[in-house]
Amino acid sequence: QVQLVESGGGLVQAGGSLRLSCAASGRTFSSLAMGWFRQAPGKEREFVAAISRSSWNTIYTDSVKGRFTISRDNAKNTGYLLMNSLQPEDTAVYYCAAKMVRANGNYLPRGLNDYDYWGQGTQVTVSS
Repeated sequence: QVQLVESGGGLVQAGGSLRLSCAASGRTFSSLAMGWFRQAPGKEREFVAAISRSSWNTIYTDSVKGRFTISRDNAKNTGYLLMNSLQPEDTAVYYCAAKMVRANGNYLPRGLNDYDYWGQGTQVTVSS
């Protein structure tokens, strides 16, 4: 079993930056592909970014390309989402997700149902 705990959310002005962290329990972090999703009020949860178990591959939804960077530190059992140039439309609860990947270290899961584990979410609010 893997537990994920997000942190780093908060209130920021448009144009500002935040770095979200996702701390994972257990000793299997290097076997996990990691992803970030977000859910705005009244909207469905949507994919934001993912990083492969190998760390070699990343993918982003179009609206955050060039502004957000996903990364991981296997030594710290932690994943990150650096968010720059934040806009009010980025306001949402951000969720960290993980999927156990036993083969194909470059696999990038992107669907909600692709992931095995979820964090509790952290609120990001961007004021205009």
